Formats: sequence, C-alpha cells, structure tokens
Amino acid sequence: MMSSTRTSSPAPWHRRPELLAAGAATVTVVLWASAFVSIRSAGEAYSPGALALGRLLAGALTLGAICLVRREGLPPRSAWRGIAISGLLWFGFYMVALNWGEQQVDAGTAALVVNVGPILIALLGARLLGDALPPRLLAGMAVSFAGAVTVGLSMSGEGGSSLLGVVLCLLAAVAYAGGVVAQKPALAHASALQVTTFGCLVGAVLCLPFTGQLVAEAADAPVSATLNMVYLGVLPTALAFTTWAYALARTTAGRMGATTYAVPALVVLMSWLALGEVPGLLTLAGGALCLAGVAVSRSRRRPAAPSEHIEPATEPRREDAGRI
Repeated sequence: MMSSTRTSSPAPWHRRPELLAAGAATVTVVLWASAFVSIRSAGEAYSPGALALGRLLAGALTLGAICLVRREGLPPRSAWRGIAISGLLWFGFYMVALNWGEQQVDAGTAALVVNVGPILIALLGARLLGDALPPRLLAGMAVSFAGAVTVGLSMSGEGGSSLLGVVLCLLAAVAYAGGVVAQKPALAHASALQVTTFGCLVGAVLCLPFTGQLVAEAADAPVSATLNMVYLGVLPTALAFTTWAYALARTTAGRMGATTYAVPALVVLMSWLALGEVPGLLTLAGGALCLAGVAVSRSRRRPAAPSEHIEPATEPRREDAGRI
C-alpha cells in the first residue's frame, strides 16, 4: 500500500537567527558608510595615526562600559590568538594605513586597491577556514568590485596617486582580510562583544605611539572634527564592529566580506543627503552594480517547492505479505 508524506515549510521562528544576522550586517554596512562622511571632517584636523588612536580609544571606552554592565568578563584562552591577530591587523594597522593611504591617492585608486579586501577574504577563508566558494559568491563579488571601482573613478577629482599611497592602501586591504579571517575562529569561543572589545583594545595599544600627536592636534582641532572622531569610535567602531562579529559568527567570511560592497553605494547616497554632492549617472550606475553584486553573492539556491512526495512502491516483506 502506497503512502504519501507532504513536506511543510519551516516555522517562522526557525529563520530568526538568519534574520538577526542579516539585520546585524545591515547595521554594520550603514554605519561603515557613514564613517566616510565623518572621516572627511576629522581628517582635516587630525593626522592618520592620531585619528586612528582617538577613534579606537572612544570605541574601547564605549565597549568596556558595555562589558562591565553586561559582566562579560575575559574571553577564554582559546579565543585570544584570533583576538590578538585581528586587533593588530584590522583595528590597529588597517586604520592607520587606510587613513594615511587615502591622503596620498585619489578616490578611484583607493577604491580599486582597498576593495581587493573582500576578494582576499574569500580566498583566505577558503584556504585557511575551509569556506566554500560558490559560483554565486564569486559572480556577485566580481559585479560589486566593478561597481566599487566605477563609483571611485566617477567621484575622483584630479588628484594624483603616489606609489606610497598605493602600497598603503594595498597593505590596508591585506590587513583587513587577515584580520577578518583571524577573527572568525575566535568567535567560536567568545562572544561578539568580547572579541570586538578586546580586539579594539589591542588596536588602541598598538596606536599608543601617536598619543603625543593626538594631544597636540586635539588642542587646535575644531569641535566638529573632534565630535566626528568620537562618533567614529562609538558607532562605526564600537557598535558596527560588534554587529559585524555577530553576523560573521553565523555565516562564512567570504559572504560577510561581499556584504561590505554595499558600502560604496551607501556612501554615494549619504554624500548626496549630508553634503549635497549630487551623484552623476556613472556614480549611480556604479552604486547599482555594488548593490546588485551583493544581492547575487548573498543569494542561495531556492529550495525545491513543497510538493506531495510519493514514496516508491517496494516489494512487501514476507512477514507482511498477509497484511496487504
């Protein structure tokens, strides 16, 4: 006798972790995009190292206060290797190198070089973490990279590009990729808040040699520049890096890296709204490519539509022959 079994769609609460991770990733890219607007103001009054140190100190103080309230405590020993490496590479070296590099090259060159980072994340994640490289991810990253370069070139002025600036942006991209890949295993042993807090502290310690510059420049900097520096530490660093770590713990490094390609498109929109910089058609096209690539890279194959499944007929067992 044939029997049929109808498959049912999963309950909505089964998707809650996935939706929370997507929301956390969205918060991250929006805040990281807003950082570019603030960096323009703060960077006029603060040198690259001083700006990085001030941002990290503001972030570390914010995260430390939250940890005390939540009584998080120290991360387990097994997480410290990843925290230390990500803190040195991403929170420390990356921020200084990127601040410095973007003063030496035009926006188009910076977009071309720095946006190599997500590609390196995917390759390193596949090599060191065993992450898969599905065709959709690779195709989406290619589209987004083309869009990011288009946005950068369309928004470039007549500035030049020095060899030092190109090298600094490339080193920043490598440090960013290495920091993300190192952070991923640490999240298996410690919370996103712990990994972010102590990574930020490691980065701040690395930047302590810039303390003298920070103190001297803060005395002459306008209030708006200092407020922008504090904003960079509280939201794009403390909050956005935490939501990043939360989402990274729930997906692959490559998919999270691809998500950051939405940042150039959001920068275009925010510059339009906050600074009155009306984007041209080429800029809008590049932003659309960035978003389209992210959508492709984050997409998955659609599961088979629920349908009535009929089990194939089988030969009856001897002991069941009389029951049929």
